[in-house]
Amino acid sequence: MPSPASLAGMAGEYGLVERRVSELLARLVGEEPVIALHGPRSVGKSTVLWKLADSRQVGVIDLDDVETREALTGNPRLVTAGATPLCIDEYQRVPEILDAIKARLNRDGTRPGLAVITGSTRQDALPRTAQALTGRLHSLTIWPLSQGEQMGLREGFLEALRDDPEQTVTQAQPSEATREEYAERVCAGGLPLARGRSDAARARWFDDYVRQSVDRDAIELSQVRQRQALSDLLSYLSAQAGQLVNVTKAADAVGLDRKTAEAYLKLLEDLFLVARLPAWGTELRSRVSARAKVHLVDSGLAARLLRLTASKLVGFEPAVITEFGRLLETLVVGEVRKQASWLDEPVALGHWRTSDDAEVNLVVEFDDGDVVAFNVRANERATAPDFSGLAQLRDALGSRFRAGVVLTTGSRSYGFADRLHVMPIDSLWQVGSFPIGGRTRVVKPATWTTMPQD
Repeated sequence: MPSPASLAGMAGEYGLVERRVSELLARLVGEEPVIALHGPRSVGKSTVLWKLADSRQVGVIDLDDVETREALTGNPRLVTAGATPLCIDEYQRVPEILDAIKARLNRDGTRPGLAVITGSTRQDALPRTAQALTGRLHSLTIWPLSQGEQMGLREGFLEALRDDPEQTVTQAQPSEATREEYAERVCAGGLPLARGRSDAARARWFDDYVRQSVDRDAIELSQVRQRQALSDLLSYLSAQAGQLVNVTKAADAVGLDRKTAEAYLKLLEDLFLVARLPAWGTELRSRVSARAKVHLVDSGLAARLLRLTASKLVGFEPAVITEFGRLLETLVVGEVRKQASWLDEPVALGHWRTSDDAEVNLVVEFDDGDVVAFNVRANERATAPDFSGLAQLRDALGSRFRAGVVLTTGSRSYGFADRLHVMPIDSLWQVGSFPIGGRTRVVKPATWTTMPQD
């Protein structure tokens, strides 16, 4: 199997990486009046928007450009007079533009395909004027590149596991992935501009990314009085990946009061740097934790904040082994979150943990109530205790429980007990997947040569 670095080179040779969200966006333009594409900075929102605009032969209004922003700040209605769909990049820079879009909807009627807008901040974190399109705006999140997208694969693991768990497990081919490869994938992450770099170049890029997020984006969104504390909180949370959120301890660790720490944590979420994984199934038992867990949105960013490289992660120091396990869990949660975001139906993600420490790292509930669940282990073999939480959840849910899987760094897939299975971690992007476009060469249109990479 190619390494993440060689795959990045292939992506450069074959052109822009095909994003699954582009397919979903193209369909939704025909169904929704306004679509907002949110996600981390430098995740590829602009690239997706430019591709859509090129296919519809319309322009893109880039509000990251100072001159464009200044021209429209005092005249936001001017932008809504053009051809549709109106394609507006980084709309949070001039949130008043949403009032102008609303006015056009009121004038012309609510119809599909009026506008597609992108932003690097969650909509509900913006000023009150940004709520103008409540009820008329459909929000999509674009996450960092999935492992399948980086390999030119269209993943279908989550759907396959839900539809036929037994067949999905029994037909899975043995994995050839090594511990070293998993370490490389963790450290590479999925942010497009970090891929394919050397360790040193990637470290510099992530450092600049954090600095810009704190010094520019966070300051613009909120009145941050203690920039270093915000940066320290992000680093602290990277070390707590996969753990229950304890805001009081986090506040003490970085020298903040609890109220400020909670506000800063929310700010990091609004900027798509961290994501809380809520407690799930608290009604199933009286002694189930109601506290969320925390993960960074990108495993590569988390590894850099911990000052961990792929070569360090494959060592066998006890502390590093623990960190490797947490980073693998962050990787898995991110991959499943991405696959869930491409489905047509709403999907709820969470974790489940009892007072006696039986836990399920990730629970996926589909719209009809079906559940699949995962535990992640940085070991080649799964043992009976690894299934304790999954077995308890299976018994509590009954027929709603479709499958529970312990994902390992081993090579084999097999059944362990009733609806409980073992699979390699790379099953997430290998099982149920197929090549996108048959690996045909992609030629970039000339109009994309200066396309922004945000």
